[in-house]
Amino acid sequence: MIKFWDLDDQSILLVADGRGGNLLAFSVGDNVYKLLPRTFWIELQTRFGNMYYVRENGENNSIAESLNTVKNCLAKGGCSVVPGLPQEQWILTLVTSVVGGIIFGIAGHPRKPGQIFAWQWVLIISPLWGILFFAFGMGPVVTRTTEWLPIFRNVIGFALGALVAYFSPLLNQQTPYET
Repeated sequence: MIKFWDLDDQSILLVADGRGGNLLAFSVGDNVYKLLPRTFWIELQTRFGNMYYVRENGENNSIAESLNTVKNCLAKGGCSVVPGLPQEQWILTLVTSVVGGIIFGIAGHPRKPGQIFAWQWVLIISPLWGILFFAFGMGPVVTRTTEWLPIFRNVIGFALGALVAYFSPLLNQQTPYET
């Protein structure tokens, strides 16, 4: 197909075929991958070409949005990810931030008498809550948008999850007057 259209290493071919599960398919020249990597094309195809997006926005809008995204990224000198944060993706990042906060709060719960915060346990468990919060909670948000509101919401979600998990066992403890 590439020879038929006389495409070279700097060409981008969009094939829109509504018969399959995904409307969009891209044939990209090797030099284009320096500006827009393979992961960009996969994400672009799955974001704008999936049947749910096409059903809600129509085939024409799906094609136009994907081409507009490519145009904007090429004008910026390249993109490593597709810009923009869909609501479903942001909700997923918020959930992982809250879960990371809950794990942080559970790890920080005091285990010895007189201890206020178990920072050693927080450090031991840091790969788990750190990956959830930083890699899955904040990473996708920071790389896809410059807006502060989703970042602020994820940080607040992490903090609330940590506080609830930290203080909930304290609420269930019996006081000396009850025994």
